[in-house]
This record gives sequence, C-alpha cells and structure tokens, in this order.
Amino acid sequence: MRLLALPFLMMLALLIVWPLVSVVHDSFISGGVWSLGNYRTILSDGYYRQSFLNALGISLITTAVGMFFGFLVAVCLRGHSGGLRRAAMAFANIGANFAGVPLAMAIIFLFGLNGMFTLMLKATGLLEEFNVYSVTGLIIAYSYFQVALATLLITPALDAIGRELEEAAMLMGTGPARFWLRIGLPGVARQLIAIAILLFANAMGTYATTIALTGTSVNVVTIRISELVSGDIFSDPNLANAIAILLFVVLLVPIIVSQIAAREKQG
Repeated sequence: MRLLALPFLMMLALLIVWPLVSVVHDSFISGGVWSLGNYRTILSDGYYRQSFLNALGISLITTAVGMFFGFLVAVCLRGHSGGLRRAAMAFANIGANFAGVPLAMAIIFLFGLNGMFTLMLKATGLLEEFNVYSVTGLIIAYSYFQVALATLLITPALDAIGRELEEAAMLMGTGPARFWLRIGLPGVARQLIAIAILLFANAMGTYATTIALTGTSVNVVTIRISELVSGDIFSDPNLANAIAILLFVVLLVPIIVSQIAAREKQG
C-alpha cells in the first residue's frame, strides 16, 4: 500500500512541498545574504502594512456579505426540491467560478462610468458619482462570487438539520427566526465557521479579478506580490516571497484557531 501511495507522495512533494520550501528559503535572503531584512521592511513600511489592511478589510466585508446572503438563500432552498433547487445550485456554481477578467468586465459594464446601473441610479438621483475602479468596486466584485460560493457550501450543511426537528419546533410554537437562532445555527456552527474561513481565504488570495478591475491602483497584497515578481521598474522576488509567507500565516491562523475551538467543543 505504501508503494501504491508513493507516486502521489512524490507528486505532492514536487508541486507543494518543494515550492513552499523554496519560497520560505528565499524569503530570508536580502541583499544576497541571509537576514530578516525582508520581514523588517514589510513590518516597518506603511505601504506594505496598508496592503495587508486593505486586503483584510475587503476580505472580512465580503466574507460577511457572502455568509449572510448565502445563508438566507440556503434557508430558502432548504424548503424546495426538484427543478428550482437544481437551477439555483447551477447558477450558484456558475457564479462561484465566474471570476477574473470576465467578472471584471461584467462589473465594468454594469457599474462603470457609463454602466447600466450607474446611469440608471444617476437618472433617478440616487447616485451622483461612483468609481468602480476602487475598493468599493472590488467589494462588489468579490461579493458576487462570495455569495455564490457560500450558497453552494451552506446549502448541503443545512440539509443535515432534519426537517422533522424544524417541524417539531414549529409545533411547540417556535417561530422560524427563533428556530434558526436557538437550534439551527448552533447545530451547524462548526460548518459555518469552516465555510467563513474558506471564503476569507478565497478573498485574500484573489488576484485576477483585482488586477483586471482596478489594475495596481488599489493597494492589496496580491498586487504587491505581482509587482515585486514581475515589475519592470522595481523587482524583488525575495521580498515578494516574504510577503507571500506572511499572507500564508494570516490565512493559517484562523484555520488553526477554528480547529482548536472545534476540538474543545467536542471535548
């Protein structure tokens, strides 16, 4: 059995372990020598700190939006079956994978300077000026696939709550809102936390949508890494590796915390 697993382990080492070790190794090289210079630069330079803060802010907001609306859609789908549910899940699957340049173009067509929604809102007097090539535009774009992804993930999680449990609560006079607050949400809390962490990581690591919609005008981590790797004026791959490692740590911390909390709850 170990010999049968050997090709998979070799592929795992080649595609994941080796690149990760290389990135960690190069992140400690600054000026051709081993040092913590790259990490000192990131922590002391307000420009790089701001990139992390912007990415964290956008990720937290869009994760909250995705979880809220994804949960509402999942609750609605829980009471339906057949064609409506399949159609909704199909659209959610398309939305979750509709990112990058196509999504950026769609957002520009809808919310750009001459976008359909922008012109409609201006005509009704509800909007005067709106710049889609900004943090607000990124929040709109990220929220699109975050809601779709959350719907895909939360819907199966809610199926674990038996309909008979909900019906029994209703017979005892418990309304839908109270049922979900007191029974439903606590029952799937661990799954929802895991889904929220996945959405957060998804937003933190988004690059194609960001570069296609705002270029380099918005200071976020993935754009800074790209500039340092392939920038024409200033290129520093080792500093980019250090930023990538810090990004990895930022994503790893909530995962570890959620796992510890899950174990304590089980205990």
